[in-house]
Amino acid sequence: MFGYAGRILKIDLSSRSYKTESFNEAFARKYIGGVGFGIKMLLDEQPPGIDPFDPENPLIYTVGPLAGTMAPTSGKYAVFAKSPESNFLGEGYSTGFFGPELKRAGYDIVVIKGRSQKPIYLWIDDDTVQFMDASHLWGKTTWETETIIREELGDYYVRVATIGPAGERLVRVASIINDHWRAVGRTGLGAVMGSKNLKAVAVRGTNDIPVADIEGLREHCKELYEEMRHSPKTAKYRTLGTPANVLQLNKAAALPTRNYQSATFEKAELVSGEYLNEHFIVKIQGCDACPMRCEHVAMIPDGPWKGTTARIPYEPLMAFGPYCGVDRLEGVIKAKELCDKYGLDAISTGIIIGFAMECFERGLIDEKDTGGLDLRFGNYEAMVAMVEKIAFRKDIGDLLAEGVKRASEKIGKGSEEFASHIKGVETTGYDLRGLKTCALGYAVSRRGADHQRHGSYGHDLSGEVDRFKVEKGRGKLVMDDEDIYCIFDAMILCKFSRRLWNYDRIARIYREVTGLPMTGEEMRKAGERISNLGRLYNIREGLTRKDDHLPPRVMKMPIPSGIAKGSYVSQEELDFLLDDYYATRGWTRDGVPTLEKLKDLGLEEYAYIVKPKLKK
Repeated sequence: MFGYAGRILKIDLSSRSYKTESFNEAFARKYIGGVGFGIKMLLDEQPPGIDPFDPENPLIYTVGPLAGTMAPTSGKYAVFAKSPESNFLGEGYSTGFFGPELKRAGYDIVVIKGRSQKPIYLWIDDDTVQFMDASHLWGKTTWETETIIREELGDYYVRVATIGPAGERLVRVASIINDHWRAVGRTGLGAVMGSKNLKAVAVRGTNDIPVADIEGLREHCKELYEEMRHSPKTAKYRTLGTPANVLQLNKAAALPTRNYQSATFEKAELVSGEYLNEHFIVKIQGCDACPMRCEHVAMIPDGPWKGTTARIPYEPLMAFGPYCGVDRLEGVIKAKELCDKYGLDAISTGIIIGFAMECFERGLIDEKDTGGLDLRFGNYEAMVAMVEKIAFRKDIGDLLAEGVKRASEKIGKGSEEFASHIKGVETTGYDLRGLKTCALGYAVSRRGADHQRHGSYGHDLSGEVDRFKVEKGRGKLVMDDEDIYCIFDAMILCKFSRRLWNYDRIARIYREVTGLPMTGEEMRKAGERISNLGRLYNIREGLTRKDDHLPPRVMKMPIPSGIAKGSYVSQEELDFLLDDYYATRGWTRDGVPTLEKLKDLGLEEYAYIVKPKLKK
């Protein structure tokens, strides 16, 4: 095969055994790669209804068909498992160099099942897999682990994906870190890895990746590289990076502030992309096969945290900044650095701390709970200290490590009304009350609160639609966004280049790399297939219409000030949006794909999932 390695590596940690299997071109064309491969393998390999920390919950690594080639922004990989946060689909993506290395080692998919009796790390060296003792690594940070493994293996260019102390302690928002600070962040996949006593996966690949049409690919990539370097469609990422969103969203009254108490932050300029770049950014770098170089590396120049460095994209900046009422970038940078070292999802961790700050200010928790911390909004030193308490499950950090949903259920006293999550996964950086197309996208997202599975905020913020109203047609906007985003996640292309692609262009580069026939319409159909596949997995694990919800504050607390003052999403509006979306998808009013839809998409083998639901 061209592009694809064509192989699946299956590893059993309990028996310390492994085997390889192959897949054919029909499988490749049907599921493309990345998310398509991941959800398909999860459906087939995971027993229905198991606990996320059960040894038989598979941890699945996948890459896309372009990984390891010259195709720009293709240097990503994905990880899948049943999520310990949501009990539904766990799904995360990371950039850097790990994904292409895995492809060069000869694998498109790695399925890891079982549980080791002792801490180990996997050493995948082309065709060989070794189960290496990791007792000396248990307790180490992700940065320490990566360095030690490279030294042990005698190769600086070995790529390592590792968990930190948070994953070891089964913190439900634990991440997987590779290449120092790139993260498989969301849905707690680091905790699944920790539950298997698997500290890290190290990989070295020495194989070439043949492509079908090298000349056609070279010319196409020249076009793409030129556009990515100079197009206004990518300018934001090449200049300020995603922190440019801070002032834009603040102006639109869509910047989540103080645990959703407000949609504007009065000190937004002090945590803006402009201020960050002027005072803290010391380096701009990129990922494998990417000319945009969007990674902005910040360093604290003085003070007690002098020399602290971290990548600061918008979402962690929002979570540790406005969401916690913090206007000191030193605190944001330090908190993000600790998340990377300890292996924590920086978005969820910031949202959890913002929730805890409101609990503290309301008197629901006190300094006895926090270990002496004055955990009020704006106290950036207490915020940083709480990151460590969550990672190591100290004091109330032990409860907060369970995520806002479980923490609020335990704290009670009305705290559930200001716990910001969807399907158990903490919300991200868009205030949904005044972005009603985006609100629908969040509600139906297969992995919980998420903007990266649809990007529907673009319709609202661009003025394409009236963002304060609901109307028929929003369901199609979200569906179309989801389907092409599924293709980005199957190819695994970086969404920062999304405005340069359409189905025809993606199909073109797919043909150039793989040599397999593919039209733009067939690629669109594959995106729809993968979207439905994700829905089928979640339904199998117990999802119903009630799980397509929004946080209470989005539905009950109008935005208090700014251009969006008074806006919120009522239950009536959400029901209207869900009905419109389900109907557009060809699903029942309960959000279940019909047998006709499964037949249309070639997913008849999963009819057993929907038949009991369709009889009701």
